Amino acid sequence: MSGTIITVAQQKGGAGKTTLVAHLAVSLMQRGLSVALVDIDPQASLSYWYDARQESFGDEETGLTHSKISGWRTQREVEELAASHDVVLIDSAPHAEMETKTAIRAASLVVIPVQPSPMDFWATQPTLDLAKSEKVTPMLALNRVPPRAVLSEVIEGKLKKLDAKVAKARLGNRVGLAAAVLDGKTVSETQRSSVGAKEVKALAAEIYKAAGGAKRLK
Repeated sequence: MSGTIITVAQQKGGAGKTTLVAHLAVSLMQRGLSVALVDIDPQASLSYWYDARQESFGDEETGLTHSKISGWRTQREVEELAASHDVVLIDSAPHAEMETKTAIRAASLVVIPVQPSPMDFWATQPTLDLAKSEKVTPMLALNRVPPRAVLSEVIEGKLKKLDAKVAKARLGNRVGLAAAVLDGKTVSETQRSSVGAKEVKALAAEIYKAAGGAKRLK
C-alpha cells in the first residue's frame, strides 16, 4: 500500500491553510479513507486543532493519525505514513522555504489556497515556483470566497492565466468552518447538510482525484 501524499502550501500567512487541511482530512475520512496529518508548521495550528479533537472525541476516536515533525525527518516520516494510510495531508510552513520545499518534494500534488484578494494573488507565485522547481503538480483552490463579489471573479480569472489548474470547487467565507475548528471538529461534522459541508466534500473529492488517488470514495 502506498498512500496519496498531498501538501497544502502558501507562502503568505493567513490564507486559511490549516483550516483547509483539517476540513479535507475529515471529509476524506468520512468517505472511507484512512488519513494521516503531518504538521510541519512551527505555529503548530494543526496540532492544536488535533489536541482539541482528542478532547472532543477521545484519544483513540479522532479518526485520524497525527504527526508533528520538522527538518530532515520529514521525508522519511511522510513515506512511512503513506505506507499505512490512503492519504497523507501535510500542513506546510509559510515563510519557510526549505521546510516548504521538503513538504512539496514529498507530495504528488500541492494545493495552494488563495483568498480572493490582490495580496493573496500576488503571494501565490512564489509557492507555484517552488512546486515547479520540485516538479510537483500544483492546484489553486479559492478559499473564503464572499458571496456575489465581483473581485472574486476577477481574481479567479487571473488565477486561470497562471500555469496551474484552478479547482472547480471553492469554499465560501462561512463562519461555520472556523467555528467548528475551535472544538477540533469540522463543518462536515457540526453541520453535515450545510452548504459549507457540501463545498468541502466537493473540493476534497476534486483534490483527491487530482492527486491520483485510486481508492473509490464512499
